[in-house]
Amino acid sequence: MASNVLFGLFPTQLYSWAASLCLLLVLYKATQLYLRRRFLLTAFSSFPGPKRHWLYGNAHEFKADGKELDIIDGYAKKYPYAYPLWLGNFYASLIVCHPDYAKAILSRQDPKDDFGYYFLIPWIGKGLLVLSGQKWFQHRRLLTPAFHYNILKPYVKLMADCSKVMLDKWDNLIGEEKPVELFHHVSLMTLDSIMKCAFSYHSNCQHNSENEYIKAVYELSYLVDHRFTCLPYHNDFIFYLSPHGFRFRRALKVAHDHTDNVIKQRKKSLHEQKELEKLQEKRHLDFLDILLCTKDENGNSLSDEDLRAEVDTFMFEGHDTTASGISWTLYCMAKYPEHQQKCWEEIRDVLGEKQTVDWDDLGKMPYTTLCIKESLRLYPPVPGIARKLTQPITFCDGRSLPKGAVMFLSLYAINRCPSIWEDPEVFDPMRFSAENLAKRNSHAFLPFSAGSRNCIGQNFAMNEMKVTLALTLQRFELYPDPGNEPLKAPELVLRTTNGIHIKLKRKGGD
Repeated sequence: MASNVLFGLFPTQLYSWAASLCLLLVLYKATQLYLRRRFLLTAFSSFPGPKRHWLYGNAHEFKADGKELDIIDGYAKKYPYAYPLWLGNFYASLIVCHPDYAKAILSRQDPKDDFGYYFLIPWIGKGLLVLSGQKWFQHRRLLTPAFHYNILKPYVKLMADCSKVMLDKWDNLIGEEKPVELFHHVSLMTLDSIMKCAFSYHSNCQHNSENEYIKAVYELSYLVDHRFTCLPYHNDFIFYLSPHGFRFRRALKVAHDHTDNVIKQRKKSLHEQKELEKLQEKRHLDFLDILLCTKDENGNSLSDEDLRAEVDTFMFEGHDTTASGISWTLYCMAKYPEHQQKCWEEIRDVLGEKQTVDWDDLGKMPYTTLCIKESLRLYPPVPGIARKLTQPITFCDGRSLPKGAVMFLSLYAINRCPSIWEDPEVFDPMRFSAENLAKRNSHAFLPFSAGSRNCIGQNFAMNEMKVTLALTLQRFELYPDPGNEPLKAPELVLRTTNGIHIKLKRKGGD
């Protein structure tokens, strides 16, 4: 008898109780979804937008065929300033596509929306990219010295050395008379560079990508993007039970163990040397040196957990985003030969017979810099950023949004806003001349965001793009591969579904 009774309940009572509990949970969830939908409908009522499907919302329009960003940009021209997009019936965000709206948003301190960034947190922790509030402010202040120009100076030689390794590999590929897929090679190069700059780690990853840590970082980058685009994997339970979830956890352990060991050894080294100046006599100061030695006004330094989060964040942001920027810039050079020629002439005059780029050379390439900026306008490495309102906001045209609403700033659409950019699809570097900049909206071009949360590593990224472009054009002529145009893939970083292919010809060759 006792075996059929649980907590004094008979089986029929137990089943009835369980059914009632399930019903209550279903009703609770249904009420949540109903209230969420009503909130969204009210919040976005003053913003007309594209017609949505009764079940899918607008999600069914995005088919991973390389046209997703063009759809967003097309709607931006039809609904100026902003419009709502729905993923199903219970999630929607306001797509912002005008600089005036972007300025209003980025002048505030609203946190980033969890969606998208959430998948990165197991890898990069809660570092500068995802933090908000007072802790973000503390980390930003502590990290700022790591990006002073005196720290960035010696990085230029490391960047040049890593670029030359990649170009030497391309030299060997020319004889095969096949187009080169840029993103793979450039990504390994920027990974090599960032590891040397972040913690003086010479990985040789461009020749040996079988190193466990290299494989782990590469694997994590791929899996985060894959999870972002695979809707079932948005559920933690489904993802962690999947083969991809197993691969993610395995790579995560390798990456975190490596970062922890490097931090532990460097702490011991700095403790024995006592002073940072003694270390600087032996080699350049890297990102980790600065993080370990920096303290706030109260003498507090970063915890081990915070240290790892910031190093891993720097690895992600300084590797994938810069690889995207460089790859698309080289693609533009191949596609627009008249601008490639002008850049090469400028680079030839600056470098002469030198086979490297020095710090002082970076400021002597104005036209090359304009071309990089125009490439970033057309193909922003981060195609959009999200914010979640902590307080209501009223925009320049009088329309408002309540607290709790989510906004997605489409940098891709803002960079093509027809009321700001004349002939926005045309590649025209002179848009960024001093004369034209003086007349333009301050938030019309946001490759590194803006306001207090702008990208802390933007000078690092621009330096690496200049170095790589200069050394590439010094050695090669770039040509497009018309039969294999890249299909844009708007993930956390602007990638493609089919690679970015160009043809190379050695300068001075046949």
